[in-house]
Amino acid sequence: MRRYGWWSLALLALVAAAMVLVPAYLIRPFASQTETAVSLSYALRRWSPLVTGAIAAIVLVLAIGLWRRAGSRWRQVAVVPPVLLVLAAAWLARQRYFEWMFAPLPNAQYVRADDAAWVGAKDMVLTVAVGGDAVAYPVRQLAYHHLVQDVVGRVPIVATY
Repeated sequence: MRRYGWWSLALLALVAAAMVLVPAYLIRPFASQTETAVSLSYALRRWSPLVTGAIAAIVLVLAIGLWRRAGSRWRQVAVVPPVLLVLAAAWLARQRYFEWMFAPLPNAQYVRADDAAWVGAKDMVLTVAVGGDAVAYPVRQLAYHHLVQDVVGRVPIVATY
């Protein structure tokens, strides 16, 4: 019975970690994303707080049982890493780590087109024109930050890509 307890502990720890790590891997900056991968990511993200919470409860009960029947200090110590992994996954499941990865561009600074040396002649830009005023945002910057707040032609805008 102890063998099944250890296998169960390891399997539950892997499932809990996968509930958090798979969406973080599939939705990452500068990586191509398919509709299926995005759907899977959001489904896992939606269910991960409930699933990792349930796994954490089961793992704690299982770990206490394995700890008591361990027979040696090394086996008792071996219970700790999977428990910590599950608790970390349960905590991360309740965080907004997509927002950590895709943070808006803070304190964006703007320059005239002639002074924008970091934008190459062949770089794609997103342009916005309002009331005779026009701006351009390099797509490679928007691809990571996904949005920028600005005022164009005295109109507040949020440009996104």
